[in-house]
Amino acid sequence: MGTENVSNDGCSQRDSVERKGYVRAHRSFNRIWKERDSAEPDILGRVLDKDNLNRAYKRVKANKGAPGIDGMTIEDALPWLKEHQSELIAKIRSGHYTPSPVRRKEIPKPDDGVRKLGIPTVIDRIIQQAIAQQLMLIYEPLFSDGSYGYRPGRSAKNAIRKIKEYAEQGYTRAVVLDLSKYFDTINHVKLLNLLRQNVKDERVIQLIKRYLKSGVMEDGVVVPTEKGSPQGGNLLSLLANVYLNEFDQEFRRRGVPCIRYADDIVLLARSERASQRLLESSVKYLEGTLKLKVNREKSRTVSLFAIRKFKYLGFCFGKGKNGVYVRVHAKSWKRFKEKLRMLTSRSK
Repeated sequence: MGTENVSNDGCSQRDSVERKGYVRAHRSFNRIWKERDSAEPDILGRVLDKDNLNRAYKRVKANKGAPGIDGMTIEDALPWLKEHQSELIAKIRSGHYTPSPVRRKEIPKPDDGVRKLGIPTVIDRIIQQAIAQQLMLIYEPLFSDGSYGYRPGRSAKNAIRKIKEYAEQGYTRAVVLDLSKYFDTINHVKLLNLLRQNVKDERVIQLIKRYLKSGVMEDGVVVPTEKGSPQGGNLLSLLANVYLNEFDQEFRRRGVPCIRYADDIVLLARSERASQRLLESSVKYLEGTLKLKVNREKSRTVSLFAIRKFKYLGFCFGKGKNGVYVRVHAKSWKRFKEKLRMLTSRSK
């Protein structure tokens, strides 16, 4: 990422690499806000609409969740908002709001390693949710039919059923793509320029940029985020879908069945030779065009019916005299039984 330049009047300018992708980048943030405040479409105005903010608050409350770095709980948020809501909205509308760093939390993965979560403050979760609700209206019609993660009315079960449909049509080979630390490696410049294609209110883009760069607090020290964004923010799942929608649409144009749930991607082919070509071209696109890192040891081609080798979202596929069937993968079933034993042990 390029360093930020500062103009003579003290107004920060876009990163040098970002200026190439945006024709109005030489203007200061203050001027952007002043001009956009009366322009259409007023997406920021929709974000800050009372009804939209109320819905965002109710969603965050329903999701519960731990406090951020300020220690504020969702129960504390309502009286705080009653007292400071006008001031908060004025800060966001004028471009002077700065999101707080997220609190780092690590949780173990089912197989190995840890997943790094970022817990924003309750107030930032509400603002992010308010942004996501408005962006969802823009992006839902633009997302691929093969995308199932973090979308209303769609689930992992829908993704599994879709793979089963393709298997019944003769797609017997799967290309499994494993992205290394996807949420931590999203390229900020590319993501913001992708957003600008459909979000025509630069104030919203700049607010999202501040969330991407808000940093992470670890052991009392704030670590800046120059790329990616820690999992856990209300807005991140939508942004992650916006970023990988480029991949979905590219392979849809090529006529390749692509099933994706968040960063779990499977491409389907009818032959071993076609699947090998797909593996090479998909890795090239992910690393070359989207600037992501592919785990080449885990990314592979495999028979869709190799019960011991192919696992997707905890399920596998087989083929019998009655056709294609779906069942829980042995590893997922083993983890479930271990957890059940722990929850129902005599000591409890």
